[in-house]
Amino acid sequence: MLLVGSNVGIGKTIVAFLPVELFALLRFVIALAVLWPLLRLARMRRVKRDEWLNLFLQALFGTFGFTLLMLGGVHRTSAVAAGVITSTIPAVVALFSWLFLRERPDARAFASIALAIVGIAVINLAHADPAASMGTANPGSFTGNLMVLGAVCCESLYVILSRRLTQTLAPLEICAYTHLFGFLLMLPVGLSGAFSFDYASVPVGIWGLVLWYGLSASVFSFVLWMMGIRHVPGSIAGVFTAVLPVAAAVYGMVFLGERPTPAHGVALACVIAGIALASLKTKRVPPIAS
Repeated sequence: MLLVGSNVGIGKTIVAFLPVELFALLRFVIALAVLWPLLRLARMRRVKRDEWLNLFLQALFGTFGFTLLMLGGVHRTSAVAAGVITSTIPAVVALFSWLFLRERPDARAFASIALAIVGIAVINLAHADPAASMGTANPGSFTGNLMVLGAVCCESLYVILSRRLTQTLAPLEICAYTHLFGFLLMLPVGLSGAFSFDYASVPVGIWGLVLWYGLSASVFSFVLWMMGIRHVPGSIAGVFTAVLPVAAAVYGMVFLGERPTPAHGVALACVIAGIALASLKTKRVPPIAS
């Protein structure tokens, strides 16, 4: 979660020098350079037709759609706001599970969803205020926030779709196949301006960040999460998602000079409270001896 949160700010730094579409394509190129050993024909032939359809939908929402919306969003809004909105993924997954999978959430999950909605509303209403736009806030932040929210919805759909495949395919195989589809989807979009771009104008340090983003977003964070989830209960893992907005906020303040507003503080408190509420275990009270 620390890597995911910091990548929100790193992505904002990169898209200040690179077009969103070109950077998105480079992310998939870097990821496939590492994941290609998993793309063996003998192994891929064992994947069923309905599994390939599911993998394509995961790539469409979770890699292609998520990447374009997230990078486009952070280009228009602050890393702090993007981090807070992104941290609502657990609540949105619970909401979508209710809507699409008929998995009715319990009272705590309902409260978590409500707190996440309040947090998003606080940020967007703050940026919609004309007075705020005359100050330090970016007038395009409202559009950026909506794009980040769209990325959250895409990632949540990815999580729901992945539930069907984790029983038959290894997690790293799912990662490799979805990034292959994502690369194919992003190729015509990224190549549209790739040949006319002045690569020499990009500082060397930015290219280093591009390499790090591609590795950490597609490989490192995924592997670390899968390794960690084996050793801790899901309820504990859910609490650590609160690290995401904190990491994004710290990066934004230290490296981008952003200053969080009271609205960010209120929204962050709502989201973290919702995550903690949904992750806490219900304590069983022992029966009273008669």
